[in-house]
Amino acid sequence: MRKQRIVVKIGSSSLTNGKGEIDLVKLVDHVEALANLRQEGHEVLLVSSGAVAAGFKELGYPARPVTLKGKQAAAALGQSLLIKAYIEEFKARDVSVAQILLTRPDFSNQAQYKNAFDTISELLARGVMPIINENDTVSTEELKFGDNDMLSALVSGLVHADELIILTDVNGIYDSNPSTNPDATKFNHLSEIEDHMIENAGGAGSSAGTGGMRSKLLAARTALNLGVTVFIGKEIGSYKLLRILSGHGDGTYVKREKASSVTINRQWIGMHSHISGQIYVDEGAERAIVSNGKSLLHGGIERVEGTFKEGDVVEVHGAEGDLLGRGKIAYSSASLEHMIGTRRNEWRMESPTFEEVIHRNHLVMEVAYRTKSDRNSSQL
Repeated sequence: MRKQRIVVKIGSSSLTNGKGEIDLVKLVDHVEALANLRQEGHEVLLVSSGAVAAGFKELGYPARPVTLKGKQAAAALGQSLLIKAYIEEFKARDVSVAQILLTRPDFSNQAQYKNAFDTISELLARGVMPIINENDTVSTEELKFGDNDMLSALVSGLVHADELIILTDVNGIYDSNPSTNPDATKFNHLSEIEDHMIENAGGAGSSAGTGGMRSKLLAARTALNLGVTVFIGKEIGSYKLLRILSGHGDGTYVKREKASSVTINRQWIGMHSHISGQIYVDEGAERAIVSNGKSLLHGGIERVEGTFKEGDVVEVHGAEGDLLGRGKIAYSSASLEHMIGTRRNEWRMESPTFEEVIHRNHLVMEVAYRTKSDRNSSQL
């Protein structure tokens, strides 16, 4: 088996007992499986939930808190308990680990996004396994990833992982809910995550978790669009991850025949950047950038909306107003408005060092990173 870079996501219900305590039997099972995966030479990253679920009991809550301050307090306590348990168990197996807590702004800021990539890359190069979680102590609902399923998908794209393994309490993706329909059929292999599958999926499967199959399908589609193969399923035992990698896991494999990774620059532009304005192009420019993969030239711009500066990210809309994509702009809105109001020859005389308005390397087409369902259903 070739050596691969693997992201493993483990949910709260797979780590805790639902009473606000870490279930060491469950945790050790995961630790042994992760250690065995590394023993075979694979690079491994763990995205671990469980901070809130592990901490609420010691705060005196009878169940998982529902208020923001309660969740954040439980996360502050639970995260320290969780990482302590991980460190002790991994150390016993000669594995060094490092904790990384991320928030949505870490992804939306391009410098911080690159720093996250550099830090993770350095840890992997030095044989340290990153343990990643959302920083629930400071995250607000408006600035959250949604859940750790989505975080694991975004991390898998960021690090150009070969495979994302999402461990859950359901053994794969079904055509209907297997807990209510005994005739539900499991998909062993999929090449796409269709809209109707997401629309029919349910929410969180336990009181300890925040996701559910719907969030896992959204995460799988995101990872797939970033060139990452996905497994969603249920496995136990110290060799479960190796079984999954060998193609014998009890779950669903989601893989495209032709998959290619997306550069971190394109990932940031397409999925995390703040939109500062909109530009509208004519049919010729639309055809050039959509069908021919060309850069966007100023001659094809019909109008500009919003106020932005050079280096900002803007949406690009077609002749009919449809969203085509987004890109990092090389000119301010004032300069573009001046271009539109000036004849092309006059502009070239004024600016002989003319460059593309959006270079193709900084232009990401809408179809490349999300669909209508994603836009309506997630914070991507």
